[in-house]
Amino acid sequence: MSSFKIPEGYRSPLNLHDTQVAIKTVKDYFQARLSERLNLQRVSAPLFVTPESGLNDNLNGVEHPVSFTIANEGGRKAEVVQSLAKWKRYALAKYGFEVDEGLYTDMNAIRADEEPDNIHSVFVDQWDWEKIILKADRNFDTLKDTVLDVYAALRKTEKYMAIQYDYIEEILPHDIFFITTQELEDKYPDKTPKEREYLITKEKGAVCLMQIGDKLKSGKEHDFRAPDYDDWALNCDIFVYYPVLDIALELSSMGIRVDEDSMLSQLDKAGCPERAELPFQKAIIEGKLPYTIGGGIGQSRICMFFLRKAHIGEVQSSIWPDEDMEKAAAAGIKLL
Repeated sequence: MSSFKIPEGYRSPLNLHDTQVAIKTVKDYFQARLSERLNLQRVSAPLFVTPESGLNDNLNGVEHPVSFTIANEGGRKAEVVQSLAKWKRYALAKYGFEVDEGLYTDMNAIRADEEPDNIHSVFVDQWDWEKIILKADRNFDTLKDTVLDVYAALRKTEKYMAIQYDYIEEILPHDIFFITTQELEDKYPDKTPKEREYLITKEKGAVCLMQIGDKLKSGKEHDFRAPDYDDWALNCDIFVYYPVLDIALELSSMGIRVDEDSMLSQLDKAGCPERAELPFQKAIIEGKLPYTIGGGIGQSRICMFFLRKAHIGEVQSSIWPDEDMEKAAAAGIKLL
């Protein structure tokens, strides 16, 4: 059953040709502002990694990476990346980056278990970024300052697009609201995590939801996070209210990465202490990789939001259910 919704009376102000021009405008402007704010250099990144490297992202722990075998290496298995959360930290050390310097890259992934709807696709494109920090800077102030830099880039991009296109009005509030998952559960104890996200984001306009992954007082996690990249006490998601669909739209997931202590603690809590022997995880525990902060920012989500589109398929090419294609065509929505 499709979960694709069509907003009443929705019509895209841009045709397919002009949408392509606008997509490039959004991407060029935003990534320039992001790299300036965070002191990031663009680098090349892998489309696939080997399973034994431990570099692939486990996401929510249930997704199955798309895999294939390499014929001229005796059938060696490779997996399409689900994100570059772990690879980036390794790359910072390998490429010789210094403290307060970072990298960003275009990350393309295939998430075959994803259920497509207005904001989800089996194809994922995002800017993955990572920056070296000192161990002493693994704290809330560093996280907050970085969130404010990312949010400033978002607001500048919206202001720029509003100048370029008359139909776009600025809707992002001046300030982003910070709240922890426990504070949010305390505020809405009878609501589901997704309902809480929607209520607080609609109220505030832009929200930084912090401390995702550990169990709350209710005994449940707000949402699952892999135990071996974000520090659950120092991570967050950035949500904005999106009136076109009347939803809380997540634009970014980010956080200060695990150190040796939080890595071991979170692996134990997640019931997978054996992963401490994988090459990437072992390198962190042995202090061979730098302390970092990093995240991912959805490219198609960004374009969808700033161009006020109703479906992610209006700004990215992918495969959509036949039912969604028929429904979109009947409503005059052109999916790429």
